[in-house]
Amino acid sequence: MNHHPFPPARLAWLVCGLGATFYLFAFFQRIAPSVMTVELMREFAIGGAALGNLSAFYYYSYVAMQVPTGVIADALGPRRLLTAGAVLAGFGTLLFAMAPTIWWANLGRLFIGGSVAVAFICMLKLMAHWFPPRIFALISGLGLSIGIIGAVFGGVPLRLLVESFGWRPVMTGSALLTFARAAAVRLLVRDDPVECGYASHFDAKKAPDESPPGGVWHGVAQVLRFRNAWLLVFVPGGIVGCVLCFGGLLGVPYLATLYGFEQTEAAAAMTLLLVSFAAGAPAFGAFSDRLRRRKLPYALGCGLMLTAWVIVLMFQLPTPVLMFFLTLAGFASGSMILTFAFIKESVPASLGGTASGICNTGVMLGPMLLQPAVGWMLDRHWTGATIGGARVYELAAYHSAFLLLVGRAVLSMLLILFTRETHCRQSA
Repeated sequence: MNHHPFPPARLAWLVCGLGATFYLFAFFQRIAPSVMTVELMREFAIGGAALGNLSAFYYYSYVAMQVPTGVIADALGPRRLLTAGAVLAGFGTLLFAMAPTIWWANLGRLFIGGSVAVAFICMLKLMAHWFPPRIFALISGLGLSIGIIGAVFGGVPLRLLVESFGWRPVMTGSALLTFARAAAVRLLVRDDPVECGYASHFDAKKAPDESPPGGVWHGVAQVLRFRNAWLLVFVPGGIVGCVLCFGGLLGVPYLATLYGFEQTEAAAAMTLLLVSFAAGAPAFGAFSDRLRRRKLPYALGCGLMLTAWVIVLMFQLPTPVLMFFLTLAGFASGSMILTFAFIKESVPASLGGTASGICNTGVMLGPMLLQPAVGWMLDRHWTGATIGGARVYELAAYHSAFLLLVGRAVLSMLLILFTRETHCRQSA
């Protein structure tokens, strides 16, 4: 019989908070290129396609790591995996900061994406051991919010730092912070309170067995036998793809071109979009739970998101109206959080973990494919104009490129209509 007390809240927050700061860094790096587009295009003498590809190299390795991450986290434990991830992320950031050519910059982004891919899963594993199960949903929601704070840091604050010191010194500084985080995780984080002499909140007997019978790839094949699973792999990619392609890459230069915004003003607008996205996720989750439906709130979110993007991307608006529809686009995009509950209810319980990994892969495929495609479309419509060595695109070029975003949002809207409602119950 275990007479040890549970860990004090401050220790649990310290351990899980250190895990969450690496997730914050993952979001920061996801957004960072958006406020450095002019500097990067000038530095490496590249156009829209190469810029989109540079940003997307983060997603190539991030997506590739999604399914194996759960298996590695089980084998090594979150502490070791977070430490190794932070060291590699610091190395990748340093490589990016010092890159002499676009090839080296791409390699740096590839390292960053693959290493931060472990952050979310490790954070959730730590939370399951250090906090009571009854508040797990709340704590994991707070973890997601901490990640979004990273995106906020990647907006106006990063832009101001880049303007003051230049992008290379700022990225070097963030690499050094990441090495410091690796040391802090190594010293202070423990996989389970038992290692510190406390009782664990994690009960292995009660935990659902989410390791698929027959191994990971057999589990993937099993999940993809269900119609909802196929559809829910493709739906969120369009939603997140639009948010991260506009908010994480091209929104700043577009608003500067169309509205004459200063870089910092445009970065603030992107921050508004991302904060709305963060607020929309728990709101749609609560609405769906209360309604006992998944399909209806998800379809409502997709409809609002599509409407808002068409208005933002295709029309010139008064600034307050623009801000309203950017906020609506972000908030409605939060409906993509329903994907994870929806897919877990649509497959057998033993495949829940595999389904979540496949889902996250689908989410990240959106920006991974859209960013280079939109950049390629911009280059096709480039008139040859440059300012200070950076390419300048006219409005017609942006509108042609943004048709890809609108088309992908339409596809998400249509696909959600073909899903089967689960009524918030395990239906498979």
